[in-house]
Amino acid sequence: MALTAGIVGLPNVGKSTLFNAITQAGAESANYPFCTIDPNVGIVEVPDHRLQKLTELVQPKKTVPTAFEFTDIAGIVKGASKGEGLGNKFLSHIRQVDAICQVVRCFADENITHVSGKVDPIDDIETINLELILADMESVEKRISRVEKLAKQKDKDAAAEFEVLAMLRDAFEAEKPARTVDFTEEQMKLVKGLHLLTIKPVLYVANVSEDEVANPSDNEYVQKVREFAKADNAEVIIICAKIEEEIAELEGEEKQMFLEELGIEESGLDQLIRAAYHLLGLATYFTAGVQEVRAWTFRKGMKAPQCAGVIHSDFERGFIRAETVSYDDLLAAGSHTAAKEAGKVRLEGKEYEVKDGDVIHFRFNV
Repeated sequence: MALTAGIVGLPNVGKSTLFNAITQAGAESANYPFCTIDPNVGIVEVPDHRLQKLTELVQPKKTVPTAFEFTDIAGIVKGASKGEGLGNKFLSHIRQVDAICQVVRCFADENITHVSGKVDPIDDIETINLELILADMESVEKRISRVEKLAKQKDKDAAAEFEVLAMLRDAFEAEKPARTVDFTEEQMKLVKGLHLLTIKPVLYVANVSEDEVANPSDNEYVQKVREFAKADNAEVIIICAKIEEEIAELEGEEKQMFLEELGIEESGLDQLIRAAYHLLGLATYFTAGVQEVRAWTFRKGMKAPQCAGVIHSDFERGFIRAETVSYDDLLAAGSHTAAKEAGKVRLEGKEYEVKDGDVIHFRFNV
């Protein structure tokens, strides 16, 4: 599953600091715009308490979590769609990701310059959204000029595409992203072929100060972002990028103690990884044996042979059956043998749609 979420935002909102926390890859972070020019890619483990429980149950020789990819994209400014700053380069990097995590500054700090001279998270969001809309509008208008003549000549395919392009143009003129337009299944196939920036799902990341991370609801900026996200049917994750960078250096009990001192149950980073993972329609199944307990990523809706292919193409090619038990049933039974005796282990065929949390042993022959 080579899917990636891109981290975007205006300069100096805490984007690269957050990326450092995500990957500890040392993406350059400095108090001036355009310090991150080329996108940095980082792989992170997807936090999943089920993996630890399965490890305790099976006691394998090793445990392997599944992973997820984030791309850090340099800060966007007004005029990016016209090439301002490093606009064209930034927009091309966003085009290559599957989902957008938009970091929004929700803290005041006179020592950290804001590119527009004031802290206004909604203005920041609208600046980025508008630049993406303008870039998409340009793509759509170019396409319309090619398709319109054919549509007028009663070309059936061109007429269908022109209808979709006109719907998109109307949305963009109203400053609405493509993801807000209600397309049919057939129209959506055409939309996907346009590779639009604003069709990508979005997650808003409100970056707050260290003092406010335990009680973000007291932050008026956060309240505004939540209201905006609700209208956009998007999720909001609250983080303090500076603290997340410190947490990323801790492990085990030391990490847990630090979180308790801050008055939070879970790091914002873990919440962000999981939210981005689900935003892309991803889920996890497990394999569990004495050699290894492992989490595997699949896209929701995939059938058993495709999920077997996530492990190895031979598994998909020679697929026979998937011996399957749900995580909850396995945990309740206490062992695979007990789950089998209780009738909770099923033999599923090629048409079985794998569920999140399934523990599977694939039978295959090549």
